[in-house]
Amino acid sequence: MQPLKKADPSSIAGYRLLGRLGAGGMGVVYLARTSGGALAALKLIRAEHATDPGFRERFRREAAAAGRITGRWVVRVLGADPEAREPWLATEFVPGPSLAEAVALHGALPEPTVRALGARLASALADMHEAGLVHRDVKPGNVLLALDGPRLIDFGIARSAGATALTATDAMIGTPGFLAPEQARVAGAGEVGPASDVFSLGCVLAYALTGRRPFGTGGVASVVYRTVHEEPDLDGLPGPLLPLVAACLAKDAADRPSTAEVRDALGPYEEPAAGDWLPTGLPALIAQRSSRVLDLPVADPTVLNPGEKQGTSRRRFLVLGAAGAVAGTGGLTAWLLGRDPGTGTGGGTGAPKAAYTLGVLTDLSGPGKVDGRAQERGLRLAAETFNARADRPFDLILKVTDDGGAPERAAAGARTLLQDPALIAVLGPTTTETAVRAADVLVDSRVPVLSVVASVADGVIRGQTPTTRTYFEVRPYPDVMSAPFGRYLTEHGLGRTAVIEDRAAGTYSWLAARNLKDSPPAGGTATVHRVEADSEDFGPAVRAALATSPTGVMYVGKSPRRAALCAKALLRQGYEGPRGSVEPAFQPEFLAVAGPAAEGWYFGAGYTDPDTVPAAKEFAAEYRRRWRLAATDPVDRFAVESYDVLYWTVQALRTALKRNAKYPGAAMSYAFMKDHKVYRGVARSYHSRAGENSTTVLEGLTLWRIRSGRPRCLGPYAEAAKRD
Repeated sequence: MQPLKKADPSSIAGYRLLGRLGAGGMGVVYLARTSGGALAALKLIRAEHATDPGFRERFRREAAAAGRITGRWVVRVLGADPEAREPWLATEFVPGPSLAEAVALHGALPEPTVRALGARLASALADMHEAGLVHRDVKPGNVLLALDGPRLIDFGIARSAGATALTATDAMIGTPGFLAPEQARVAGAGEVGPASDVFSLGCVLAYALTGRRPFGTGGVASVVYRTVHEEPDLDGLPGPLLPLVAACLAKDAADRPSTAEVRDALGPYEEPAAGDWLPTGLPALIAQRSSRVLDLPVADPTVLNPGEKQGTSRRRFLVLGAAGAVAGTGGLTAWLLGRDPGTGTGGGTGAPKAAYTLGVLTDLSGPGKVDGRAQERGLRLAAETFNARADRPFDLILKVTDDGGAPERAAAGARTLLQDPALIAVLGPTTTETAVRAADVLVDSRVPVLSVVASVADGVIRGQTPTTRTYFEVRPYPDVMSAPFGRYLTEHGLGRTAVIEDRAAGTYSWLAARNLKDSPPAGGTATVHRVEADSEDFGPAVRAALATSPTGVMYVGKSPRRAALCAKALLRQGYEGPRGSVEPAFQPEFLAVAGPAAEGWYFGAGYTDPDTVPAAKEFAAEYRRRWRLAATDPVDRFAVESYDVLYWTVQALRTALKRNAKYPGAAMSYAFMKDHKVYRGVARSYHSRAGENSTTVLEGLTLWRIRSGRPRCLGPYAEAAKRD
């Protein structure tokens, strides 16, 4: 990092400049801060170079390429103006070291780290290739290591597959030692395609695992010769990864795996907690770099001198990207090009928009990872859709932290999120315990926590009063999950209900059984038959229940396995009438254990199937496309609710900003409590109910039934109970 010079401007298009990351003959890369407080890397090109039509076209192509790249593992473009007198392009700033620096400082990386690294880089490249682009310079210097994962950078020489290159025909594109054989053959430049990036990725994986370049070092000619004619040096690679890396380094492009195959071969995608994927020492280094740039003073206003001369070639400045453009910091920081969320075309003119951070604190690796992943996916799709709107008043940034379902990790994740001054809300707890710990950390800062999955009893989280609240459940109460099946019994006049109370669920099942007995379906009667917590024999309770000649049987408990045992006992004793249960028991384990006994069961749940909601069908199609699901694959539960909740959060943020709130998060909490303006999402409506623990009571409840061995959503419970 270098200080600003007197001739440097103090701001560019609304970006406040803090210092110089690097400089070259074509221009300067600055560290800047957006109006919303986020750090950015801004590249400014000198006016004299912009007069060259060929250069301006290349810069325009560079910005456009960035706008076509999607995916988490690239840094997004915050703004750009290729048509300005002095063209500029700004991206998010990543303070972490490059992979090249990390290996230089710490040596070869452990296999789990490299698996995570490779899977994410393969995912980033797959998104590029799907957009019709080829990176052409995948190397350790173009991979930045952040706490939550790597970032692929420098798309200055990326181009459309099959497009005519704007580079001189006698130029070799890429970095010797990491480029593919077809890139080394100048005459075969037209052969460069997605497989070339796979070869480079294989070189990067070998380098990360061994600390050595697979084709050695030395002069350019000798390295290129070995790349084209000799086999790579893969000694020391772990046995499980050796076949994959060797396949990536096949001389014939047709023999290499695709990026998707590489990603899948590296193992199942698991989201680590911040920093957990990195070896000891690197998280501390990243934190140190982050604190260094956050402490930078704001420079005095200055004036740009267009005639100032600085030295290095455009090729080194634009093509080497992180390694060359930040030479002033020794390669410790870098900047990269990503897609512009506003237009998808690389930015445009005008000042950058304010950016606000939404924290996603959820289980991505523990027992609740299915629901955690669904929430993350739904929220990502919503944020991407919002940021793509030309009329958006601000940008949204998602910061995802995996708590693994562990309360202590949830607390640590919440403290990490609080370090972001742009944080306005946190979403995603999957368990009562993680919701409590996260909300407890965030309450003093008045940052609202919204839960789509987890539920917490009133009075458990400190600081929650009828007039001051920061924790909100955007889902129906757990205590009303018996309502959908109960409504079905009522609509069909089935007034004799036998309740199987599973004592293993403690207070939950006791309260549900009592409510059913006090207010039985169809105004009839309800008898309660208990199964003790230490018993798995449901036979006696079922026998006693059937002795009452019930017109409906309801299991109330939290265990899908024990619900399945109840279903089996009912089947063995010949009961074929209506039977149902509640959301906690409505899990894949119920179907697996119950087998044929699951057929026909009804369940109440606090989520819906978007394929059954006309307004949500477009969401369902886009969700499958974004996450590469087959048309017949079900959309993950809680995904559409998470999508809606992000937009409801946007509505609250708009309200807070209209009131000129100094602390938007606190003002949003007030809006969630007191603002009775309804937000109509694609799946359901959302609105405040002042003084209640939850923002919803019965709204959002759905009725499901097992048909042909699969869960089928019948729709909102009140209407579905009449139809089925």
